[in-house]
Amino acid sequence: MKTIEEINLHNVKKILAEKKIPEFFPGDVVKVGVRITEGKKERIQYFEGVCIAKKNRDINSSFTVRKISFGEGVERTFPLYGTLIDTITLIRSGKVRRAKLYYLRDRTGKSARIAEKIKKKIGIEVDVKPKTVSKETVVESESKPETLQAETKKESPEEKK
Repeated sequence: MKTIEEINLHNVKKILAEKKIPEFFPGDVVKVGVRITEGKKERIQYFEGVCIAKKNRDINSSFTVRKISFGEGVERTFPLYGTLIDTITLIRSGKVRRAKLYYLRDRTGKSARIAEKIKKKIGIEVDVKPKTVSKETVVESESKPETLQAETKKESPEEKK
């Protein structure tokens, strides 16, 4: 017999195979597309705000998003693997030091801002394998700087004129 945890994990894997959920954390600004049915018609309404809490509990995972609408704070809790959620888009990452940002409820204006997390990009790509070094490639690379030096010498007198 399967335990409840195994069934939940199986359901989570099945849901993740169907739709892509980005990795986001509290403090990030997310845009959640929610399916709304009005009579026979169905439409998508977007709810954009700061993620102030995230609960990771297998199939019961949820996250809370807070936004200011017409001067009034509005919070909405979404199930992460729910059927009503169409898309989740990460707008920008926030730099915070807490897991739950409930203190934002008391703040308004500039004090409620969250600094943006800047992701550093290094010039080296990890996935790319370096080329194999042989005598031919070493000789070619040694001859190239000489030609570059000759070209720069030719250009420098022209620049003086």
